[in-house]
Amino acid sequence: MIDIKELDFDKGNGLIPAIIQDGDTGQVLMLGYMNEDAVQQTLEEELVTFYSRSKQRLWTKGETSGNTLDLVEIQQDCDNDTLLILAKPNGPTCHTGEQSCFHQKDFTPQAGKLGFLTELEDLIKSRKKEMPDDSYTTYLFEKGIDKITQKVGEEAVETVIEAKNNKKKKFIGEVADLLFHLMVLLRAKNVSLKKVAKKLEKRHNKGNHKHLG
Repeated sequence: MIDIKELDFDKGNGLIPAIIQDGDTGQVLMLGYMNEDAVQQTLEEELVTFYSRSKQRLWTKGETSGNTLDLVEIQQDCDNDTLLILAKPNGPTCHTGEQSCFHQKDFTPQAGKLGFLTELEDLIKSRKKEMPDDSYTTYLFEKGIDKITQKVGEEAVETVIEAKNNKKKKFIGEVADLLFHLMVLLRAKNVSLKKVAKKLEKRHNKGNHKHLG
């Protein structure tokens, strides 16, 4: 985290800009401004709080809409006059209903596109918790680990078969099916995608070329 005493609020007449970024996908969500009290409250309550220049008061994002930003991490830049805040959005960030205030088409970062996997992971997690009727994911969790692993095996075989053909669309479909069932298996074993990514990163950093090129 940061040391508030190091921040330079004087340069901006008591305010510093704060860039908000999705902690999972890396997508830039919005830009706001903070005074010292806003930074302090954000750290204490772990909900991103700004200083509203129009209302002239502290303003916690989502205090009306419920679309809050859970604090993940906060960093200061090299000049100590700008903040980068990683957060987990609880709903759309923009007042227009868009996920990001920077929502022009054809300008979605690649990380944001891949970030759907995080959304899917959250959905699978909620399915396991709520177990709604008429849900295929619920059906898998009800059948248990044997059924889930069976499906992973079946989808893996079908993926291999399609990999030997030249029908790219079908191959992508089989990979998607395999990935979905793998994610259900991960949730059944209470393992997150982040843990798998960290394992891959650790192998890469160690130069373990047996698993990573």
